[in-house]
Amino acid sequence: MNAVTVIKAPTVDAGSIPADLFIGGTWKPSSTGKRIKVFNPSTEELLATIADAAVEDGISAVDAAAAAARDWAKTPPRRRAEILLKAYYLMVEKADWLAELISLENGKALADAKGEVNYAAEFFRWYAEEAVRINGDISIAPSGANRIIVQYQPVGIAVLVTPWNFPAAMATRKIGPALAAGCTCILKPATETPLTAFAMVDILAKAGVPNGVVNVITTSTPGPVISAMLHDPRVRKLSFTGSTDVGRRLLREASDCVINCSMELGGNAPFIVFEDADIDAAIDGAMIAKMRNGGEACTAANRFYIHRSIYDAFAQKLSARMSAMTIGDGWLPGTACGPLVNEPSLKKVDGFVQDAVSRGAKVLTGGKALDRKGYFYPPTVLTHVAKDSELLHDEIFGPVAALVAFDTEEEVIALANDTEYGLVSYVFTQNLARGLRVSEQLDAGMVALNRGLVSDPAAPFGGTKQSGLGREGAHHGLLEFTEAKYIATSW
Repeated sequence: MNAVTVIKAPTVDAGSIPADLFIGGTWKPSSTGKRIKVFNPSTEELLATIADAAVEDGISAVDAAAAAARDWAKTPPRRRAEILLKAYYLMVEKADWLAELISLENGKALADAKGEVNYAAEFFRWYAEEAVRINGDISIAPSGANRIIVQYQPVGIAVLVTPWNFPAAMATRKIGPALAAGCTCILKPATETPLTAFAMVDILAKAGVPNGVVNVITTSTPGPVISAMLHDPRVRKLSFTGSTDVGRRLLREASDCVINCSMELGGNAPFIVFEDADIDAAIDGAMIAKMRNGGEACTAANRFYIHRSIYDAFAQKLSARMSAMTIGDGWLPGTACGPLVNEPSLKKVDGFVQDAVSRGAKVLTGGKALDRKGYFYPPTVLTHVAKDSELLHDEIFGPVAALVAFDTEEEVIALANDTEYGLVSYVFTQNLARGLRVSEQLDAGMVALNRGLVSDPAAPFGGTKQSGLGREGAHHGLLEFTEAKYIATSW
């Protein structure tokens, strides 16, 4: 493995970013005065401390969102669109600064962080365009007795809970459609990467978002705080991105008040390479699908199913590409693979690898945590992975590719679908008929056919089975923040 030499200090001063609760357009400390420490995963050094919200702070955020809700819902769609579009341009102007901030608190390679900023900004632009296209419809009842008028109205106050792995994109992917639809919201970002969320809300305020329309709280006790908000009858929407286990718990909480829920949960993505695939193209796709954000993505390729006739060739080429990646502090320009986000993540990934090796897997490259400051795990390729290995049945969330050989199309479809998850699948073949046939049989909400990337603000993002409910992005994502109202009338 290559290593980056430190040649410069970060240009972002994390301590200069507002780090209190943002409620009703004002930065304020938590009611308890407690703080949460935020660390740089590349160096394990303290970046900043942030406000630690208690239950009463969560309710204060709901109060602010409720006070702003009526006027924001009545704001003309064009005005909401203009604000979102201005937020897009402000993000683009600060793209380099935001990317470095993301790298500092998340650890992801700077190139990945820049890609995230561009992707995140697009949600503001996309929903600026969608805000003026919340179209209803009118028809005649089949009996002819009356007209059927359907309007789409804001669902109401929304609680938005986002993870640490894409701190900008997961925020904009929820805030964008919520604001476009006319909803006010409370964002609860992960405490590992809160500074990006604070930067995002500052951008929204400068773009003209009225006080109380977007509120941000951070807390070390998310269970009680989120539960209190979900049991407030004024809250009508929960949009959550995170693990399936936490998603299940939140759905139980939301059921008490029958909250409208959108859940983007875990994944266990299969990456299928048939014998007729362009191997070099498949390797390129694998590097994106596996190593985007260092593998810390719900869309990351988890299980690599390679046709037996090309298994060895694919394994050797993938190993060569993975071993050539430069490891270093995320914010350094030459880094290709940064650290994992924290020590528990590092131990979990290493545990998966050691379990696979104990069951007979062979390590082609990597396979052991680096002996250095920071939570670094090297890009790793495992072959001859046993079917009962833990990493084939749970999200790895790290830079580890587990390779399994297959012989027939029917066999690999069964293997790919043998999971409780159904977020995304990857298929590589030069036979378009086969590619489409297999894509239709894969039980996943998204399929990347001869591509290593599926995410696009203009496309519906989401999964089947226990990978979630609803869709984000596209027009579908906007409708998640609306209620259809039917009016029957005659004239």
